[in-house]
Amino acid sequence: MTDEHMELLTDNCVRRAVELLAIDSPTGYTWLAAEHVTDTYRTMGLCPEITKKGGVLVCLNPEVPAEDSLLLEAHLDTLGGMVTEISSTGRLYLTPLGGMEPNNAEGENVRIVTRSGKIYTGTFQMRNASVHVNGDYHTAKREYKSMEAVIDEEVSSREDAEKLGIMPGDIVCFEPRTTVTPSGYIKSRFLDDKLSVAILLELAAQVAAGEIKPARRVWEHITVFEEVGHGGAASVPEGVCEAISVDMGCVGNGLGCDERKVSICAKDSGGPYHYEVVSALIEAARRGGADFAVDVYPHYGSDVEATLSAGHDLRHGLIGPGVYASHGYERSHRKGVSSTLRLLAAYLS
Repeated sequence: MTDEHMELLTDNCVRRAVELLAIDSPTGYTWLAAEHVTDTYRTMGLCPEITKKGGVLVCLNPEVPAEDSLLLEAHLDTLGGMVTEISSTGRLYLTPLGGMEPNNAEGENVRIVTRSGKIYTGTFQMRNASVHVNGDYHTAKREYKSMEAVIDEEVSSREDAEKLGIMPGDIVCFEPRTTVTPSGYIKSRFLDDKLSVAILLELAAQVAAGEIKPARRVWEHITVFEEVGHGGAASVPEGVCEAISVDMGCVGNGLGCDERKVSICAKDSGGPYHYEVVSALIEAARRGGADFAVDVYPHYGSDVEATLSAGHDLRHGLIGPGVYASHGYERSHRKGVSSTLRLLAAYLS
């Protein structure tokens, strides 16, 4: 691929990511985003299916024999919250969906999705959040038992909230605050893992258009339960012998990756990734001209580890564009997107 063509594909990836980030999809409330992904595949002339768990599975090149197929996995579900209790004053106490850290989410705008489909806005903040009233504001620990969602409606009692149709079990979506800077940085909550979903969508578009010609059959599985540990546990097509999770690449102290690179994970908290797969990914990155780092992640688990834990016999790997401030207000860069796409294109070819 020429540099000019890669810039165009990177633009497409960023556009697709911005579209996905605008669709709320915390774990357990993902069907709207899954429908968007399904419709996108169909516009490419592909034939996606919604799995029983609500994910999206599609074959990019069904004309190729199924033997030794490759499965690429990325997840559409994000962090979020769920109403666990309504206080006597009509404030909402939450339990997290996935690893949403309360100290990272303080002061964030939220959307409360009722079972009737009505959506209310609010803010997630400390209880007794006025600094001029709360003498313990600066020292209080930020944790779910000391935080609440305040509804943007005239509510002063539990009954007032219930009259709106709000109840325990309602999903709470956090505002992503997506922005793309002129210098190429992509900032948003939930780049993990909508940025990589966007990359897989663009990869699929290039395969469907005949621009990338994989040497073997390739499937994409967009999962919807990764943040709670079982996204990739099912829906492995017959003939798949290798699976690669395309998730975020970790950026932080002691790691070589930054937001402008693609990270190849050699080991995470679940153990080492398949040696031959990691070696082949490194070679593909070099061959494709991708700026990359090989890293060991201290606190990480991936879809493909769930696939292995479910008993599937296959080789496995993990890559992703560098993302800083994971599970917070995250940041990546279009160069990291480009390098991820270069690596995948070289690996498939």
